[in-house]
Amino acid sequence: MGTNREKMINGEPYLSMDSELELDRQRAWRVMNSYNALEPGDYEGMHAILADFVAEIGENTVLLPRLQIEYGYNTRIGANSFMNYDGIILDCGPVTIGDHVMMGPRVQLLTALHPVEDHDARIAGWETTAPIVIGDRVWFGGGVIVCPGVAIGDNTVVGAGSVVTRDLPDHVLAVGNPARVVRKI
Repeated sequence: MGTNREKMINGEPYLSMDSELELDRQRAWRVMNSYNALEPGDYEGMHAILADFVAEIGENTVLLPRLQIEYGYNTRIGANSFMNYDGIILDCGPVTIGDHVMMGPRVQLLTALHPVEDHDARIAGWETTAPIVIGDRVWFGGGVIVCPGVAIGDNTVVGAGSVVTRDLPDHVLAVGNPARVVRKI
């Protein structure tokens, strides 16, 4: 069976409003409030908070405020990566970000899936998750949304405002809603 937290991490149906998960979200909210209240330019303080909060963070990685991460324990971020202002990482499912990833402002990485056809299950708070995996040297323009279950290959560029609903291979430029590959790079 497992707890709702275990089910969530494994991508099994779980109740999102479980009391244990609510405490986890409140803990994350407090951590994010502390993070976002740091003095401008306190990169050492930012890295220290994230090192204690997320599952993994590489050296020289900077995520600017107002950053929101839902749980923390499902997020892994490589070295030398950057997320501009107002980033959102809903990590109810695993989120893996490679090395040298550059993300513009208001990028959203979303792993939650809600029942589409079973209205009663959705109203009751049932969810599933699907992981997001972002390769190395990826670049997202501002406002990119990455949907659950997506993998993005190395050296790929996603244009501003794009909504990534399916996997993208290595070395491509993708744009639009839904994002489509427009050319190899």
